Amino acid sequence: KGNSPQIIYAGQNICEDYLSDLLEVLEEKDYALTVISKSGTTTEPALAFRILKSHLENKYGKGEARERIIAITDESKGALKQLAREEGYTTYIVPDDVGGRYSVLTPVGLLPIAIAGFDIRALLAGARKMQKINNASSSLSDNPMALYAAARNALLKSGKVVEILVNYQPKLFYFTEWWKQLFGESEGKEGKGIFPAGVGFTTDLHSMGQYIQDGYRMIFETVLAVGQAKKKLEVPSDDANLDGLNYLAGRRIHDVNKMAELGTALAHIDGGVPNIGIIIPEVNEESIGELIYFFEMSCALSGYTLGVNPFDQPGVEAYKKNMFALLGKPGFESETEAIRKKI
Repeated sequence: KGNSPQIIYAGQNICEDYLSDLLEVLEEKDYALTVISKSGTTTEPALAFRILKSHLENKYGKGEARERIIAITDESKGALKQLAREEGYTTYIVPDDVGGRYSVLTPVGLLPIAIAGFDIRALLAGARKMQKINNASSSLSDNPMALYAAARNALLKSGKVVEILVNYQPKLFYFTEWWKQLFGESEGKEGKGIFPAGVGFTTDLHSMGQYIQDGYRMIFETVLAVGQAKKKLEVPSDDANLDGLNYLAGRRIHDVNKMAELGTALAHIDGGVPNIGIIIPEVNEESIGELIYFFEMSCALSGYTLGVNPFDQPGVEAYKKNMFALLGKPGFESETEAIRKKI
């Protein structure tokens, strides 16, 4: 945002080309490194940190590199905590009782958001505002988080096993990605759960729109609507009018987008796709803070309604065990032998 530092991510994949390209970019940049890991041994961030730490030390020297590394990790234990203590890294704490997908409003999310130039006090104020609403009542008529959780489970019982989070603002693309992780890891267990998907309209109306309108009727949509744009841009008039758009001349682009939103909702409802609507006044820190708390609390309530623990993720260990066995990690010798027989 503005002249704030650019945030670039690593450790979210194991792609050699991605990391190689990143190192080429960083060779020309002045940069610092924040590593986020509760244990310090999760494969993706640990690999990326080892590579980037080496690059940082080679570029600036070990002494200055220590000053450029921030660790967000466990308060007292784990490999990263041990390294941070030995090297003297600036350190922030990942709370013991907060899982990764629920950690946006801890230093895990707040530090990079602040560095990027956004107002984390406004973000937290929005979250507290939604917390206050949640604490005031558990009634469906007064508590939107309880209502959303109940609506999702009712739709699941009616056969709607896929929820699509819809937004019409490109700025909300990665918010949708977080939402998918939040609900996917929290509810997808014990053979249960709604499958969370996401689309960015109007772009995806030209790819997924056909299926949503006429495909298998197993889906419902939650539409994340934005009341107003921050900036103003109107459709200009054109004397030739070859594109036939003069009927929109003088109208704001946001108004056109809102009519696309309304027209799409009506079409999808007519096509048998139930819609849940969530409206924020605009995309700003306070509104995003409200949404983060709203979805986190809703997810917890929805998971318990479904009859699962929304705070664990036992299924993610399955691929890790296979990967470790295939890579020959010490301690996985029996798994390596068993998996080789399979393949």
